[in-house]
Amino acid sequence: MSDDEAPSGNESRMTMIEHLTELRRRLIIALASVGLGAIIAWIFYPQIIEFLLEPYCRTLEAGEECQLYVRNPLEPFSVRLTVAGYGGIMVAMPMILWQFWAFVAPGLYSHEKRYGLPFVWGGVALFFAGAGLAYWSIERALDFLSQVGGEDFTSLFAPGDYLGFVIKMIVAFGVAFEFPIVLIFLQILGILDYRTLVGGRQYAIVGIVVLVAFITPSGDPFTLIILSVPMWLFYEISIAFGFLRKRRSRKAAKAS
Repeated sequence: MSDDEAPSGNESRMTMIEHLTELRRRLIIALASVGLGAIIAWIFYPQIIEFLLEPYCRTLEAGEECQLYVRNPLEPFSVRLTVAGYGGIMVAMPMILWQFWAFVAPGLYSHEKRYGLPFVWGGVALFFAGAGLAYWSIERALDFLSQVGGEDFTSLFAPGDYLGFVIKMIVAFGVAFEFPIVLIFLQILGILDYRTLVGGRQYAIVGIVVLVAFITPSGDPFTLIILSVPMWLFYEISIAFGFLRKRRSRKAAKAS
């Protein structure tokens, strides 16, 4: 086995204790990054709340009188902690993905390690693309949910209920958009073959719809479609990646 095909140096002979020590170090760095991000989100909490309230305000068409109604004296504090926590995760996402890659990279072949930066930045870009799509769809979901019960209902949300809904939507979309990164990464590692994806396409489509219905809090048809379609496209992109990668490998083998 050549140097290009084998894990490098002593990293391929790490003991279990060394692996656990490395894992602990990576987790500490990731958690510290989340803590720092949470502090930043805590400081900019007023701006974040104003941003998250915009879909609600546009749905009610309340303008400057748009407000959430507190039912518990501890709710404002718990909401701020929640926003700071999830905000910290989003701020620290590049570092979290990089620490994950840095942990698995020593066990990869040399030619596989070049995917490090694309994996990290691709994962970050896809997460925030999903979060952006979720934010755009929140107003449509709220509009559907506020009208489906009829005209006898008036929407007056509490901070915990509304922000919990918004945050779950953003996280669900962001995580779901990591789908192609996972499929492509498994193909790079040789765990998954694109032909397996082709054979399981019909089951994957059904699974995607069921998964989206499970992870999204609204359950409305609009949200179901708006997330299921990109995930299906990501599935097809992963198949195309595997096909092109396999064809390039065959050409390289013939040339050598």
